[in-house]
Amino acid sequence: MFDHIGLEVSDLARSAAFYDAIMHRLGGRRMHESPRAIAYGRTRASLWIVERGGAVPQAGAASWGHVALTAVGKAAVDAAYEAGIAAGGTDDGPPGPRPQYGSRYYAAYLCDPDGVRVEVVAGAH
Repeated sequence: MFDHIGLEVSDLARSAAFYDAIMHRLGGRRMHESPRAIAYGRTRASLWIVERGGAVPQAGAASWGHVALTAVGKAAVDAAYEAGIAAGGTDDGPPGPRPQYGSRYYAAYLCDPDGVRVEVVAGAH
């Protein structure tokens, strides 16, 4: 259904450190890089971070959105979560089972440097 997802960020280098750490643990890599954008994927660019032009909304003023990234197993969820925290993300729900979403659903939640809620999930399908 989706071709790609783009997230606007206030500081490309700071956000790249966060997404580099998470995507590396999930088997992704940089597929495109320019002065104002970086794209990640496994076989094609599907997650883009683009430096925002203009004013930056105040953190906490409104939901910045949510993106869920697929992990292959619980260990990958745990590793991506730890890497994201170490790279400047903030905790929004530690790794663990989420039975309300299914008997095999295991996920972690963190916020990127701009406040976007990032979910790393295994066992969703």
